Amino acid sequence: MRIGLLGFGKMGRMRLKAARFLRGATVTAVADSSKRALEAARRQGVPHVYADYHDLLASPAVDAVIITVPNAMHEEAITAAALAGKHIFVEKPLARSSDECLRITDAVDRAEVAAMVGHNYRYFPPVKRLKRDLDSGALGDIVLSTLEIVDGPLAPALESRPIPDWYMDPGDRGPWLLDLGYHVIDLFLWFFGDARVLHAYLDRRYGFAHEDNASILLESGAGAKGTVHVGWFSKLIFPSFDFRVILHGTAGFASTDQYTPASLKLHAAIEGAKNTLRRTTGRRIHPLSYTFYYGSYIEELQQFVNSVRSGTQPPTTIKDGCETVRTIEEIYGSAARSPALTNVVSTAAGESLRKAEGIR
Repeated sequence: MRIGLLGFGKMGRMRLKAARFLRGATVTAVADSSKRALEAARRQGVPHVYADYHDLLASPAVDAVIITVPNAMHEEAITAAALAGKHIFVEKPLARSSDECLRITDAVDRAEVAAMVGHNYRYFPPVKRLKRDLDSGALGDIVLSTLEIVDGPLAPALESRPIPDWYMDPGDRGPWLLDLGYHVIDLFLWFFGDARVLHAYLDRRYGFAHEDNASILLESGAGAKGTVHVGWFSKLIFPSFDFRVILHGTAGFASTDQYTPASLKLHAAIEGAKNTLRRTTGRRIHPLSYTFYYGSYIEELQQFVNSVRSGTQPPTTIKDGCETVRTIEEIYGSAARSPALTNVVSTAAGESLRKAEGIR
């Protein structure tokens, strides 16, 4: 299967790295408007590069595409790929709104192509273990759950690059909860099937145009409640990673922390040694296993390739992506109806300080 990559920024490069380990597929083309990005693709061995992704889509030598363009371009790129008869893997979020999701769904359905949304957190080893615990019934009925993720554009990278303008523009990227919170909200939907928003509080720690942290209370139709915490204020560098899911059930308790190495640095060293041994003895290495989390990109792309080749439905569908976007829209609606807690807290804190000063 011959894959074209639309967009060769940070996620495009990560997807190319993951695609090198696919069975039954290879990346043969890259499209990006940046000459520097196309030069980087050539240096990494991609045989065909295009400044306009429409030219890539017109190539009969491409069977499927991986779309990693900015969020504002998702609808246009997905629609164009569908019209060209290409199977589609698109980086989350599927779209910026339910209206865009509906138009995307219509385009994909009419073209009768396979389409999958990249929800790579579903493929994290501890998340898969938690899902197995849940599905087996070992935890009983889940009453309470906690889903947390903190990361953001302010985090320094090992390879420093300027943050693209579109990344910080909510008009291009969409609201920021849609970018990071999407992961844990999708996991709640995957675990429990549906969600309604009981309460949402969005805050601006750094005074950006949109929230940079949020606390949300969700409830499934079966009665499972989930507290979701999201923040874009972290300054972590891999292997530091601030993410966890905790499930409290009527018959047991489980957490991703139980299935995560105590030291990711030690894990990386051990996996690196194992892969060296595998390579020297002629066995297949475990790609990106030293990172613990990044192997998820390979696994979900392999699922996409397998689905296209077998003619079966991908495991994370356009419908899944639409439901996550719809839930996030409901969260924004709930937050808009909630009282402004920030002012209340600030006023109370100021009053306490004045009283304390009066006592002194």
